[in-house]
Amino acid sequence: MNQPKVHREIERKLEVPRGFRLPRLAGSVAGVATAEAQPVLHLEAVYFDTADLRLARSHITLRRRTGGVDDGWHLKLPVHGARGKRGAAGRRSHAEAASRDELQLPLGDQRDDAHEPPWALVSAVLGITRGAPLAPVATIRNERRPTQLVDADGRPIAEITDDRVTVLRSGRITERFREIEVEAAAHRSVDDLEPVVQALVAAGATISTFSSKAARALGPGATAAPDIATPPKVGVHDPAVDAIRAHLARHTAALVREDLNVRRGLPEGVHQMRVAARRLRSGLRVFGPLIDADWSRTTRDELGWIAGELGAARDREVLEARLLHDLASLPIADAAVQAAADVVRRVLGAEALAAAARSTEAMESERYLALLDRLVSASAAPPVTDAASHSCAHELRPLVRQAWRKFRRDADALRKKSADDQWHAVRIRGKHTRYALDALTPVFGRPAREWAKQVATVTELLGMHQDAALAADTARLLAAEHADGSTGFVFGLLHDAERAHVTEARRQFEALWPDVTHPRWRRWLRTRH
Repeated sequence: MNQPKVHREIERKLEVPRGFRLPRLAGSVAGVATAEAQPVLHLEAVYFDTADLRLARSHITLRRRTGGVDDGWHLKLPVHGARGKRGAAGRRSHAEAASRDELQLPLGDQRDDAHEPPWALVSAVLGITRGAPLAPVATIRNERRPTQLVDADGRPIAEITDDRVTVLRSGRITERFREIEVEAAAHRSVDDLEPVVQALVAAGATISTFSSKAARALGPGATAAPDIATPPKVGVHDPAVDAIRAHLARHTAALVREDLNVRRGLPEGVHQMRVAARRLRSGLRVFGPLIDADWSRTTRDELGWIAGELGAARDREVLEARLLHDLASLPIADAAVQAAADVVRRVLGAEALAAAARSTEAMESERYLALLDRLVSASAAPPVTDAASHSCAHELRPLVRQAWRKFRRDADALRKKSADDQWHAVRIRGKHTRYALDALTPVFGRPAREWAKQVATVTELLGMHQDAALAADTARLLAAEHADGSTGFVFGLLHDAERAHVTEARRQFEALWPDVTHPRWRRWLRTRH
């Protein structure tokens, strides 16, 4: 299967009045030495989306374009964190430039189906569409007149395209408009565009409020809110259901966002997607008395399943990296270390590849897409009990107190010689408490946030303990099942080194725990509103 080519585009869009003419830019705009007109292009693009425009409402476009130098299938994705604030109906502010990644695939041979996008692009947005069919929703014909702006050294700065656009829906012309795009050349930034944009504005253009031609062509439905709306701020006197809704919306949106990153193979995507799943799962556990029990149990089970499927490959990769690093730190001959390292790569590498294949299959399954549907629906209307109508102050404080008591009870019982699985169980309790506080922080503010930081220091330390314990167990298993005498000796040394890390983590925990349990972190739980 062809892998999409990725192009990062940085552009500004402008609307122009009838009769607008491009001003003189060469010599009058800082840095622009020449403005070279390029051949006129006649482009046609068919845009695909779900019936309810899930892609467009998430600022994503999928099209099949012909007539230009980059004929093919194009999937345009917003770059998270690269957009400015949005105004009403998802439109961009006047100060904002769009930054998008464009995934490109060439048109196929005679088997290329103009009515069926390539699976490589369809699968990339499964977390957004949740399996809903993609079909043509609009055709845009564009007479494009490009102008390339070049600096004094002959290096491209940007390309201005003067687009005369005709929109067809269901075979009928529904709109005509003219638009100017200013797109940065490779290795140029949004700052390089600003002098050009300002010159165009001075000549009568205005910054477009539309994120794309497709958004404008598809009408109000394309600029409506996405399926997961940004939750409003929740106060202590608001109903607890509002806090539950906000928690579900916030972390479901994160899950879907990271789903997109995982499918693209971007760094940290798997880790952050697992974090979102864990936060959702822990939140449901904490809010348990306020949520329908059957719905909560089923949803927690499904979140645990997908987090496990995602984690298997990453956990093996992280474990492999740790073992290789710690092997290199052993004070023994390089040849012995290299032989042990080869065993680690062979065994854990194969396990990671198999786990990655299973996670891909899981993310394309009906089971996973049904989970997303369930979460998206609940982020708008959580299935809550009558008690959720009471205030956050009344209902939520007891829930976090309960999570803390369980955590503290189990942590207080730990001893230096407690079994590894006891320490791991306490870590899980601690993460429940931490995520409970994270869920309450938007409601209760700084006191909950400060306490959450304290709990986080403990859970991170317990995570280091778990990583070292797992590494030690793995070294022992590799010695027993995959190594000869000399390599087994190396793994024995590695096992002892990892157990030393376990011992050190336990010592640090004992030193840290008294401060984490200090009453000052929990005074806000006793406040009455």
